[in-house]
Amino acid sequence: MYADKYFIMMMCAVVSAFAAMAFFCLWRRALIGKRLADVGVKTITVAIVEDHKVIADGLERLAHESGLVRVVGKAHTVVACWRMLVQESHPDVLILGIALPDGNGLDLCSEIKRKYPQLKIVLLTAYRAPAVIGRALDAGVDGYVFKNAGWEELLAGIRVAASGQRFLCEEVNALVNDSKSVSLQLTRREMELLHLIADGLTLPEQANKMCLGINTIRSYRKTLNYKLDAHNTAQLLQNARAMTLI
Repeated sequence: MYADKYFIMMMCAVVSAFAAMAFFCLWRRALIGKRLADVGVKTITVAIVEDHKVIADGLERLAHESGLVRVVGKAHTVVACWRMLVQESHPDVLILGIALPDGNGLDLCSEIKRKYPQLKIVLLTAYRAPAVIGRALDAGVDGYVFKNAGWEELLAGIRVAASGQRFLCEEVNALVNDSKSVSLQLTRREMELLHLIADGLTLPEQANKMCLGINTIRSYRKTLNYKLDAHNTAQLLQNARAMTLI
């Protein structure tokens, strides 16, 4: 009998705590919205294109709780993204993943920028390969944030992009600054070697095919591994296929 009463009391306390937390979140959101309206700050509208629904839903929840960002659309594929952009009003910022089930986010970014140059795009990805970052910058991306970043960093990226400036997370910014003397993109010879590796040619065969010495081929391989963030041949080819390089 006593145990039952104690259990009921504990459940009431838990429910009350959750209710208080929910009320606080609603109050905080309303307060932030009022303060933004008072100072004339416009809420940023965003759309999310991400193949993992859990991540997309989590971002939507964080955006809603922030009071600074409003999610106006979500898509999980390239096809759904185009449908969203055609059928709905355009957001201020598009949060875009790279690995999509029916295409590549980098190619999609380039196509969107050609058709809707005013739309700001922030890439949210786990890809750290310099070649990917180089392609993203060439595609005209307005922000590049890693998936292990905190919400505050992503929010900063959204706000900076919406203001018309480019946002690079700290790690990407350091990489870009360190690579100013080295192209982040693959050169013609590096692409040639990458295809020979994908075809299964041995090191001597690669050297013979490219009319280069074996040490030069090794140097090219080292650069390829760096640019594609790979530590062995299997990883090199896996990353190259994910980037649609081969």
